[in-house]
Amino acid sequence: MANEGTHTTTIETEESFGEVKIADEVVAIIAGLAASEVKGVASMAGNVTRDLIEKLGVKSLSKGVRVQVEEGDVKVAMNINIDYGYNVPETCAKIQDKVKTAIETMTGLEVSEVNIKIASVVMENTK
Repeated sequence: MANEGTHTTTIETEESFGEVKIADEVVAIIAGLAASEVKGVASMAGNVTRDLIEKLGVKSLSKGVRVQVEEGDVKVAMNINIDYGYNVPETCAKIQDKVKTAIETMTGLEVSEVNIKIASVVMENTK
């Protein structure tokens, strides 16, 4: 059951034997996981590095991701920290495609926008 303050979206299918609801935070976590799989993404802005994800849990992946779900349509806004040396437009296009595909495949919702803000460039530690 969802908390009172949690916004959920009901998914309707023909084969359903009951109601399926997905919390917006789940959609945000899917987006964060998909984006973190793209080469060149250092982390989500306001998020932990991949090394700490296992220690802190998956919920931290939704930081830096905002989703708006209305009538089965999803709009995603993400803040990304990108690794130095990666082409920003190419990396963002890969992120947009991966996030859109992951959300649509896993939830059945349609993604109309994936907006990305590059929050910082991460330099590899040379020490």
